[in-house]
Order: sequence, then C-alpha cells, then structure tokens
Amino acid sequence: MNEDELIKKYGLDIEVLKKEQTKLAKGINVKDAMDFSFASTFGAVESMLINNQIISVIIICDRAGEISEQQYFLDKLRFPYLNEFRSFRELPSVIGAFNKLSNKPDVVFIRGHGITHPRLGIASHFSLLTNIPAIGIAESLFDCDKVDKLNIVRDGKIVGKAFQSKQGSNPLFISSGNNISLETSYNFVKEFIKPPHKLPEPLYLAHRYARDVREELRI
Repeated sequence: MNEDELIKKYGLDIEVLKKEQTKLAKGINVKDAMDFSFASTFGAVESMLINNQIISVIIICDRAGEISEQQYFLDKLRFPYLNEFRSFRELPSVIGAFNKLSNKPDVVFIRGHGITHPRLGIASHFSLLTNIPAIGIAESLFDCDKVDKLNIVRDGKIVGKAFQSKQGSNPLFISSGNNISLETSYNFVKEFIKPPHKLPEPLYLAHRYARDVREELRI
C-alpha cells in the first residue's frame, strides 16, 4: 500500500499534520539548557513494530553504561508509516514508557532525526513533550539535507554532523533535538561509542532490552 492509499485509509489530513509540526518546531531550543558536564543519567529509546502492535522501551544508564532503570510500553499501532511523520506513529507508546520511569534522565538519545528533519523530528518532538534534552541519531538524511565535509547543511545553515562511528560502516547523522546544542550532542555521541557497536551505548542497551521484552512477551 503506497502513502496516498495509507493516508486515505487512516483518514489523515497531511497539511494539518505539517502545520502542527511547524508550530511545535518554533519552540525548539538548540542551546544547552544546562551544564551538561554535570549530566550523570542518560536515557535511550527504542521501538519495535510487530504486526499491528508497537513495543517502546526506555533505559537509563550512567556514563559507564550501567543501567539503573528500564521500562516498556506495549500499544496498538494507530498511525501508518509515513516518511516525515514517524513521531506520530511511535511517540504515544514512547511517552507511555517514559511516564513509567521513577526517575528522569538528564538527556535522552533517540534513533531518528532532531533538527535535521525538515519540520519536526522525533527527537525534537519527544523533547518538547517531556522537557528532557534529546539528541537525534539518524542513519539516513532527507533530500533537503546535504553533507558538506562533516556538516549537514540545509539552506546554508548547519543542522547536524556526520560521524563515522565504526570503520567501514555508513555514518551516523547527529542533530540537536531540543534544549541541547549540536556541539554537545556530537560530543556525547562520540563519548558513548563503544566498539564494536555502531550506535552510542545507551541506544545499544535500549535495543537489547527491546529484544528481551519481545521475547518475554512472545509476540
């Protein structure tokens, strides 16, 4: 089923959704909202889609990668896959997992776009809803983004950084989600790369936990 058919099937008004993204994006702050040298707890989000269900998990770890808390939320899928509207598909269950946490992390790593999204990436959307600084780590770019050396550029403005975290692998594309600068985001990603993993350690731990939850639920 192509995007037009999905839009019709779910009764979506894409222009309304675009306007909502654009309106929310006006609240994005790409400066550090705190002194992140004092950050001690780091969250990461992962979602898995199984048929018409979604499992979203969130873990919290320290700088050494020791997990202090992990939660998951299982929900029914209510939104189709549309390339620029991923947050509408995944965030309800992600927020469900986040709300189960006893403690909130200082910053969250999210596999997806921050301000490298043409309007509102999932990392930015999550941060605006939770007020937790978030970093977007994507593995592909939109057509409107170009890589100039290591900088991701749109309309003459640097919106992200390309980073090859593992020799021989495709680069990661790092961007601010909200309440954190690009420089700090980039430095955190570099700090948390632990060979042989391509992704920052918190995201690797979240992926492993999501896999364990799926096996536990047997879905």
